[in-house]
Amino acid sequence: MDQNEAKKRINLLSNKIRDLNYKYFVLDQSEVNEPVRDSLKRELIELETAFPELIEPDSPTQRVGSALSGRFKKVKHITPKKSLADVFNAEEIEEWYKRVKKLASGKIEFVCELKIDGLNITLQYEKGLLKRALTRGNGIMGEQVTHTIKTIRSIPLRLREEIDLEVSGEVFMPLDSFNNLNKKQTKKGLATFANPRNAAAGTVRQLDPKVASSRNLEMFSYHIDKTSLQGIDSQSKALTKIKQLGLKTCDKSKKLSSIKEVINFCHQWHDKREKLPYEIDGIVIKVNDFAQQKKMGFTAKAPRYAIAYKFPAQQATSKILDVIFQVGRTGAITPVAVMQPTLVAGSTVSRATLHNEDEIQKKDVRIGDSVIIQKAGDVIPEVVEVIKDLRTGKEKALAFPENCPVCESRLIRKEGDSAYRCTNPNCYAIEREKTIHFVSKKGFDIDGLGEKVVIQLIENGLIQKPIDIFHLKRDDLLSLELFKDKRADNLLQAIQESKKVPLERFLFALGVRYLGEQSSYDFAKFLYSHRKQSKITDEFTLLDLIETTKALKLEDIINIDGIGEKVGQTLYEYFQDEHNLQDLKDYHQAGIKLITDNLKTDGNLTGQSFVLTGSLTDLTRDQAKNLIKQHGGKVHSQLTNDTTYLIAGEKAGSKLKKAQEKNIKVINESAFRKMLGS
Repeated sequence: MDQNEAKKRINLLSNKIRDLNYKYFVLDQSEVNEPVRDSLKRELIELETAFPELIEPDSPTQRVGSALSGRFKKVKHITPKKSLADVFNAEEIEEWYKRVKKLASGKIEFVCELKIDGLNITLQYEKGLLKRALTRGNGIMGEQVTHTIKTIRSIPLRLREEIDLEVSGEVFMPLDSFNNLNKKQTKKGLATFANPRNAAAGTVRQLDPKVASSRNLEMFSYHIDKTSLQGIDSQSKALTKIKQLGLKTCDKSKKLSSIKEVINFCHQWHDKREKLPYEIDGIVIKVNDFAQQKKMGFTAKAPRYAIAYKFPAQQATSKILDVIFQVGRTGAITPVAVMQPTLVAGSTVSRATLHNEDEIQKKDVRIGDSVIIQKAGDVIPEVVEVIKDLRTGKEKALAFPENCPVCESRLIRKEGDSAYRCTNPNCYAIEREKTIHFVSKKGFDIDGLGEKVVIQLIENGLIQKPIDIFHLKRDDLLSLELFKDKRADNLLQAIQESKKVPLERFLFALGVRYLGEQSSYDFAKFLYSHRKQSKITDEFTLLDLIETTKALKLEDIINIDGIGEKVGQTLYEYFQDEHNLQDLKDYHQAGIKLITDNLKTDGNLTGQSFVLTGSLTDLTRDQAKNLIKQHGGKVHSQLTNDTTYLIAGEKAGSKLKKAQEKNIKVINESAFRKMLGS
């Protein structure tokens, strides 16, 4: 091949790879498999090696350059970078809206964008070619980090139009990449990163671009600072154009017509953000129309037309006033810090778990310490760190109790166990927690019988353990405070209806240590499959359950698919205990009926495993999972080499990309329905 032929081939390969990269990294569309794209790139590398004079600076092979030898060059931004003013609640959003209404006439529309927790970067293109990438710096001068930014595959080295453009966005590290990076750091004996933002910032500032290339950074672009484009008169149009040019944008942005919709959008993403494959810390709210933005102008530090709504802090500081010890349903003793009330994650917190004795010693927690507490979603607040610089010398060390704080029985800690446990199986606190677990949503799910009512029943001597619930009388309930005729009748009706319970939920409700929701289902399915072998009648009763489990050997249970050694050991011990078997007989006498309709041992999906991602149209996640199980399939939360199908709904996450990389078949909700025969 001569030079002319090589040049033509290089141009063809470069254009094709750019197009494939655009579809894959920006549009999330896979025209070819990963090995195909890699093969094209290898051919391009071979040609450029043979004809180095034909290598263009925007070639897809030129993402990783040479390591820098020193500090980064400071470069002046073409357009000064402004910060956004922060707001923290709906009232402050409405106050901002009142201000902007006074500054511009006509109807105001908004664009809401997820506030990515990353590093602000500005990209400068000349005639479509990437010339430099700058950090925000002080807003006037930024650090040139082009060498590492070029390693981000979703950033085009050449735009899809030959224009001048300065565009800003956020560079971030997806959560999967962050977790993998910390695993590698740990294996090498190196310090781990505290969070994805720190990891992204540290990666961008690496002198060696090969390090950045290995860490899988991403960038969402969201603001055109300066351009030779015409006709872009709103933020929504700007986002569309940015994507058309080949840059990746966040697909969660939305144009809204009222401030009420804006506030709802903020609240919705506060609840949904845990499902994202990257971290966000708020919502950016912008006036959509550029003409209105211009009228509103800027303050000395920030634009008036945009604000950043910040989610309630996940961490806060407080002071430990005391430490109490609680008893759980398995008898485990948990130390709990009693603290000065403080606002964290949107609620006032006055207690936080210290987990166990080892954690107390590891963190050196003392009464009187100032500490950092953390709360995420519905997770119990925890003490994550002591601020030792704030110690006065008056703090008191903690002594773990030798006896149960409720029944005063001796506490023991078995070898390999992280918790001390109460040795009294009839401890009041254990029975209370067992009963609360028994009636929980994933157990008997008795409407009107929540934790507070359970405690009220126990404290008034009406029940001592779960079985007593099924012997409650109307007069018992009417003797309780706030219980009137209708409420009592409704609760008794709910208790009666709960007597028909799926076998897997009954097993979960028993509170066997380590037995979770999925393993309860796996064990229930195994028991159901033994019906024919045990010559059990069509109705699977609690007496059948006793007979089946008593006959099982330890190795039989351990070898059940989905159970394993730890869960198997506790299940075996539970069903060999005569007290537990008597409890099962008592439930039978109380009229508990086991439902096994959804435990088919075969079906359309037998031998197949599924993972779900995105939002389904006609089904909730739980409904889809139940249908899979009912038809003989398995549901897993993560993709593995054994996964048969990924069911992808709207706005599918990173699992879709992983499934395509692993050649796992991806189906939509309609195809899933057809598999079920519906």
